[in-house]
Amino acid sequence: MLDTLKNAWRIEDLRKKIIYTLVMLLIYRIGSFIPVPGVDSSFIKQMVGEDNLLGLLDVITGGAFGNYTIFAMGITPYINASIIMQLLTVAIPRLEELSKEGEEGRKKIDQYTRYLTIVLAFIQSFGITYGLVRNALTDRSFMGYFVVILTLTSGTAFLMWLGEQITEKGIGNGISLIIFTGIVSRIPLAVVSLWNMAFAAQMIPIWALPLILIFVLALITGVVFIDLGERRIPVQYAKRVVGRRVYGGQSTHIPMKINASGVLPIIFAVSILSLPQTIGMFFPDSGFYRFVETYFSQRSVAYAIVYALLIIFFTFFYTQISFNPIEIANNLRQYGGFVQGIRPGRPTAEYLMRISNRITLVGSLFLAAIAIIPIAVARITKIPMYLQGTSILILVSVSLETAKQLEAQMIMRHYKGFLK
Repeated sequence: MLDTLKNAWRIEDLRKKIIYTLVMLLIYRIGSFIPVPGVDSSFIKQMVGEDNLLGLLDVITGGAFGNYTIFAMGITPYINASIIMQLLTVAIPRLEELSKEGEEGRKKIDQYTRYLTIVLAFIQSFGITYGLVRNALTDRSFMGYFVVILTLTSGTAFLMWLGEQITEKGIGNGISLIIFTGIVSRIPLAVVSLWNMAFAAQMIPIWALPLILIFVLALITGVVFIDLGERRIPVQYAKRVVGRRVYGGQSTHIPMKINASGVLPIIFAVSILSLPQTIGMFFPDSGFYRFVETYFSQRSVAYAIVYALLIIFFTFFYTQISFNPIEIANNLRQYGGFVQGIRPGRPTAEYLMRISNRITLVGSLFLAAIAIIPIAVARITKIPMYLQGTSILILVSVSLETAKQLEAQMIMRHYKGFLK
């Protein structure tokens, strides 16, 4: 990978994109240290210290939530808005038509997503400010609440713009890289905390540190194996004789990735699980809030079950949206291609759908296991997992995806990279 970065750095266009991406991510990290005015962050840190969804939110935001900075909500409202728009695209015919109109339709849907992001950011910031951190406010007047809510909403809007700029002018997916940067920034703190717990506080045995390292490496290996794994469906093209020339007759394949959805199902699942807490923040003294704190914390079995089911659901949902076997089968028949042993047309589409469902089931179960196993291990051993399976999956998936995109950019410029 270092060789690829060196080769990319020699290309002026790619060098500018890399520098642009790094500058945008640096701006994000600087903003993660700018506190929201009128809030006592020590009160927030005490809540984040508990093993619940707020801790995971703090990891994803790179500590911005724990310090209650202008990026405290991170990019979560944008993710929620994207989920809602994808669901509405399936349910509303007009949006479905827009999604099929090419670039112009996609731009309109993106614009609707931005508007919805602002609305959700305002609602979530109001819920957090009024329900969760109102005791940490130094000014509890209307203006005090308004300034905090406006600051959080503006921070999310700026992050959304930042991510879009990285995607358009930089390298990789901007939203994913922002989440990636936030998680990476917390790794040194996690290592120091485990070290202090083992040697200074002696809360965990020293022999547990190598086991934790082996466990993390095993998770990384599994994520890489599944993320790169794919099934190749062989395709044969019929020969055509035109005059004295023979066309076609080539063999190729349709690559079907085991984890075609990447890290999106887990991010979507985390966003959905955060909604009950967001709603409960409006009613901090209600039975609903106590119910959410009891059954939707990472320590509960119900949380793990719902978490796994949501991951499986979103994996299938994303695959159904992104993979169209009917269109693939029609394209194969149009250009004289066929899957060996399968009739062209509808039988080919049914075959591809059957294979896709089997592969997606394996990928979804793996994603669910990656997300749940660290939680179960932490619950059984009482050893805190600062770097959870969700974080590891995001780190590895975003790294591989960015490397592939960089490799594709280099191949377009006739440079040979390291990915095969």
